[in-house]
Amino acid sequence: MSMKLKLVTSAVVAAIAFTSTSTSAASLEGFSANIGVTSDYLWRGISQTDGKPAVSGGLDYEMANGLYLGTWVSNVDFGDETSYELDGYFGFAGEVSSISYDLGYIYYAYPDGEDLDFGELYGSLSLSYFTLGLAVLAHADGADFADNNYYYAEGAFPVADDLEIGVHVGTYTFDAGDDYIDYNIYADYKGVNFMLSKTDLDDDDMKAVVSYVWSF
Repeated sequence: MSMKLKLVTSAVVAAIAFTSTSTSAASLEGFSANIGVTSDYLWRGISQTDGKPAVSGGLDYEMANGLYLGTWVSNVDFGDETSYELDGYFGFAGEVSSISYDLGYIYYAYPDGEDLDFGELYGSLSLSYFTLGLAVLAHADGADFADNNYYYAEGAFPVADDLEIGVHVGTYTFDAGDDYIDYNIYADYKGVNFMLSKTDLDDDDMKAVVSYVWSF
């Protein structure tokens, strides 16, 4: 799910907690894990690390019936005491008549932040190379249900063996105003991702980001 989907140590500890032997998470049916590094952690076009690198890790479990759950952690830098983000999510994904769907809930937690946690309901529909999706605010401190919503459209196009080109455009709406649009284009080759990203916010420059994710 492209969620985001956070710190390597936490991911390793979580994997160990699921097994009392030396068996890796990847060898357990339904489990998968990932570790990522990026030159800048962007979320909906906005840096979560003040333009600095991030290290992340995630652990997921998917059932044969389409139900899944997972967790993801990354360092962040908001210019205060907040140092990391810890997410938890669950959902249901499947396919009907060549249309793929994904519905779920995600909780964004900032354990050493102050009143920053929030949750969203999300859903997407995909057909061939194209996806339409949205995320609706479920709850947050000082906000009501659906006060803030994110709508997006994207396409991912395989152009050669192990090479994919993608485009994305999204709009983030807020009940209090200050809506904005973000858009990016990327190329992904064997887990190495190069992305150019920008928003229509005043004084926001184009950002170039290089990332790599190990999945196992």
